[in-house]
Amino acid sequence: MLSFISLGSGSSGNSALVYTEKTFVLVDAGISAKQLRIKLKDVGVDPDKLDGILITHEHGDHTKGLEVFCRKLDVPIYCNAVTRESLSSNVSSAEIWRIIECGDPFSVGDIVINGFPVMHDAVDPMGFIFEKNGKKLGFVSDVGHVTEVMKSTLSLVDTIFIEANYDETLLQNDERRPWSLKQRIASRHGHLSNKQVAELVGSIAGGGMLQRVVLAHLSADCNSPEIAKAEIILALSMKGISGVEVICAKRDQVSGPFMVECSDEKDAQFYEGGDYSQGEFILFD
Repeated sequence: MLSFISLGSGSSGNSALVYTEKTFVLVDAGISAKQLRIKLKDVGVDPDKLDGILITHEHGDHTKGLEVFCRKLDVPIYCNAVTRESLSSNVSSAEIWRIIECGDPFSVGDIVINGFPVMHDAVDPMGFIFEKNGKKLGFVSDVGHVTEVMKSTLSLVDTIFIEANYDETLLQNDERRPWSLKQRIASRHGHLSNKQVAELVGSIAGGGMLQRVVLAHLSADCNSPEIAKAEIILALSMKGISGVEVICAKRDQVSGPFMVECSDEKDAQFYEGGDYSQGEFILFD
């Protein structure tokens, strides 16, 4: 079964684990190497057992733990050529790089992965589709604008993990951010608002494939889980769509596991933000 866990999601750092019983892929390493190891071990995953590290883009909140984390690991890093070049001077400890291209599927263990282009102010950012036994997880990190390519690529996923960074009104009224930063956030190469995500989800959920939306990278100042969830649920309701679960990933805590293949008894093992440090909800011994 294809599943994933968010290890942290926000401007302070982003990382997630996509896995099956046989394969473990870390997506981004934007939290410290120490915290990455702690969180992986807390959910029962030995960092030495990782089959790959997949990088969406080079920004520090997605890569700052990569150099130290890789010093003791013999694990390949998957990213496109331009992202590899931008990271080369800061991630010298990595010994194995695997260069990937948008639209060219590749496999890590028993997970098939396919990248697609997204718009963000990075050198060559990518979103990804993870697939196992016909079940698909759409993974979209930082992105400022929903393109037709992005919409069509995500139209057949069962679960989507996507940023909902800000509420438009809260961003406009925020007195701590300069106007230039507000413009950057709201630009076509910045971040997605709740409204943009709601429109996307409403457009792709009509086909009946989508069962769950996990909202990520919420701003601590210009958004809230309650506001973000309400906007998505309203968009679905306005289109007469029911049965789509909407969840917000936590900023600094583990969220999940989320199983992509849902049953009538939705995710009996699902737990959001559990106290893994106390030995609860261990995935693998």
